[in-house]
Amino acid sequence: MAKKVPAQTKRQAIREQRLRRQRQQRIAIIGGIVVVALIIAGILIAPSIYEAMAPVGEIVQITPAAHSMVDGNALGPVDAPVVVEVYSDFQCPACRSFSADIEPQIVQNYVETGQVRYVYRHFPFLDDRVAGNESDQAANASMCAAEQGRFWDYHDILFANWNGENRGAFSDRRLEAFAEALGLDMGAFRQCFNENRFEDQINADLAQGIQAGVQGTPTVFVNGERVGDPGFVPTYEQISQAIEAGLAAGG
Repeated sequence: MAKKVPAQTKRQAIREQRLRRQRQQRIAIIGGIVVVALIIAGILIAPSIYEAMAPVGEIVQITPAAHSMVDGNALGPVDAPVVVEVYSDFQCPACRSFSADIEPQIVQNYVETGQVRYVYRHFPFLDDRVAGNESDQAANASMCAAEQGRFWDYHDILFANWNGENRGAFSDRRLEAFAEALGLDMGAFRQCFNENRFEDQINADLAQGIQAGVQGTPTVFVNGERVGDPGFVPTYEQISQAIEAGLAAGG
């Protein structure tokens, strides 16, 4: 005759079986969460790993220009009667053309003669709707170069190495390579760059530009007045005319 199992023992066995199932479910849930977390981490980390391992590529070298009266991201005397401000994004192709064709004429004809203070204003916006941050990081790097008195050389090497918007031309590794090509103090540059030391100043330029109605780059102001029509790059003649009017008015 079979031995009858007490009811209490049956209940205990059922309870233990239920507890085992609950533990297994919890383990499965925790395991699933860990797997999802690892996948997300991989998605987030993979681009950084790729960037860190990707080759820097060819660097277009520049011959540093001889500028007088360099003051950070400005040129010319602080008390000049006319101030020219240019809102620019280093990824902007029109800004690249402006820096090559129009800017040198303004510098030669008005800045070097002490009549104009020329200020580069940061307006990094071309990376706002993409995953990368090349506009912001290029601005960041340029100001770290400015800290070593080399903003304008870095400005030139950025535009010399432009090859399209958000295509990796201004990856962090390349931005460091530009600094190295210019012979900057790399320890100081990296520390400045990694801590994004000039973020507040760059954001202040951006906010000032938005308040002034800047909608694209380059946008030029002479003594606080926009030159040319919104959406169009002003010509040298338009800027020169505005400068001459400012000079005639005594600044």
